[in-house]
Amino acid sequence: MEGIDLVRLNFNPGSLWGLNAIIGLVMFGVALDLKIADFKAVLGMPKPVLIGLTGQFILLPAFTFMLVMVIHPAPSIALGMMLVAACPGGNISNFLTHHAKGNTALSITMTAISTAVAIVMTPFNLSLWGGLNAETSHILKVVALDPMDMLVAVALLLGLPMVVGMWAGHRFPNFVERAHKPVKRFSIAVFGFFVIGALAANWRYFLDYVGFVVIAVFLHNALALLTGYFAAKFAGLPERDRRAVSIEVGIQNSALGLILIFNFFDGLGGMAIVTAWWGIWHIISGLTVSTLWSRRPPP
Repeated sequence: MEGIDLVRLNFNPGSLWGLNAIIGLVMFGVALDLKIADFKAVLGMPKPVLIGLTGQFILLPAFTFMLVMVIHPAPSIALGMMLVAACPGGNISNFLTHHAKGNTALSITMTAISTAVAIVMTPFNLSLWGGLNAETSHILKVVALDPMDMLVAVALLLGLPMVVGMWAGHRFPNFVERAHKPVKRFSIAVFGFFVIGALAANWRYFLDYVGFVVIAVFLHNALALLTGYFAAKFAGLPERDRRAVSIEVGIQNSALGLILIFNFFDGLGGMAIVTAWWGIWHIISGLTVSTLWSRRPPP
């Protein structure tokens, strides 16, 4: 094992409870925008949603596994990349899709469906692809990861806040209309400060290992954006849908990834540093790509 595989980031149990609360707040804020009609919308346009889910939960984890085999990172970095690839779309994808002049309605539908599907697919993909790699499977064995335990954790972290948020949106529509944007912005800002604080508390480790992590995350994120775009292109989807699918696959829920790392992997250094840097980088890359697209209206 390499040095980064032995690093455990500075993170106390109180902070973990705080991070759990933050992800719950983030998902609650996202769910305020969701309605049952958003899930029903998949029946009206199943093809682009299915292409997006295929890119998110089948192609990206498989391509990530191949990327890991090519660049051969430290085992904990490799497992962190696999975990990021197993997470659902991030909650800023809808804003980025709108900015990119993509299909925002499709983006919202994919976010809702992928978050629900992730309750099962995130533990499944991490166990499957992590187990197929001899070096990362060793980490899974050492921590004795039980996929069912992770399934329950993901259901509580994603499912419960989503249900409560959708109920609040249905029960108090006037209040939610005024509050949903401030709640969403506040929750995202709090998570951003939390990631920055976690990096600051572990700055020495970050500086020691950031070089390769930056390269790995850059390649991985580019792979995710391209996977989404070309999966949609090969499926014959129009340009607006391609942009939505690309951003949805390329913007991952790194907050969920960090929580799972601290809950199940004791803050394993490589996993946490990759996931934390991804949380910063995908905003930079997402804004860059969406701004370039915004200057080229889709045909």
